Order: sequence, then structure tokens, then C-alpha cells
Amino acid sequence: MNLKKIVILWVTGIVTISCGQQIKQEKTEQDKTNDPIFAKGVKITNDNFTGTAYLNNLVTADSVNQNAVGSVTFEPGARTKWHSHPAGQIILALDGVGYYQEEGKAKVVVRKGEVVKCPVDVPHWHGASADSVFVQIAITGREKGETVWLKPVTDEEYNHDPK
Repeated sequence: MNLKKIVILWVTGIVTISCGQQIKQEKTEQDKTNDPIFAKGVKITNDNFTGTAYLNNLVTADSVNQNAVGSVTFEPGARTKWHSHPAGQIILALDGVGYYQEEGKAKVVVRKGEVVKCPVDVPHWHGASADSVFVQIAITGREKGETVWLKPVTDEEYNHDPK
């Protein structure tokens, strides 16, 4: 084999290996963007939720900062009971499609990137849509007391189409 052919084969091999590394690196970067921002947390086992939901407590309220912050992952169809917050709550939708409803109002569809402000002492519920996981960050003021849990959301309330 002459020197010219050896050089061509060597360059072709280097280019092939380099391209393969570039594709692998791009895929790795893409995979990172699909990872959840926060870990799923632990399965919620109390009776304040219907269906399967997970909680990752990110910030526990204390005497210095009286806000609790948690990442909640609702499996499709999972939801909270009706409840209220003496100091209000803010919900940041991180992924999927969910529902939010205040007492006496229509159910609202909530999508990734949207924000919901739950008014002080207004009964409401939130959770995943029937066919999508819903991941939220809940920021809850605790300076006026704990969450007040009320009755379960009925299947009729949950399944009622938003207007």
C-alpha cells in the first residue's frame, strides 16, 4: 500500500471517530434537557390525595422563612382534595398538563410554564389531567397556619370539561 492510501485511510478513520463522538455528545446534552429539574421524591400515602402522587420537600418552613416549597409529581388522574391555605399558595407548572379549580369557578387547564396564584383561604384543588403526568412546584405560605384539608374531589368534578 502506498503512503497516499495510508494517509487517506488514517484521515477517514479520524473523521469517522470524531463525528461519532460529536453525535454521542449531542445526544448526551439532549438527554440532560429531558431530565426532571428535581427528583420525584417519595410517594404520598396520606388521604389528602386521590391517585398516585409524589412529594419532594425542597424547603421546609421555619421561623426565618415561613414558606414551604415542594415539587409534586401527579400521575395521570391524581389530584388533591379540596383545600385552602391561610396565607395563599403559588403553583409553578414544570411539566405535563394539569388542572386547577377554585370553589365556584370552572376548572382551568394548566400547562408547563404557567403559574397559578391560589388566593388566601379560597378552597381549591389541583392535579394531573386524565392522560398526562403533571409536575408542579408549590410555594405555600405558612405564617398564618397550615393547609386546611377539606373533602375529596368527586369524579364528576374532576371529569367536568373546562369551559
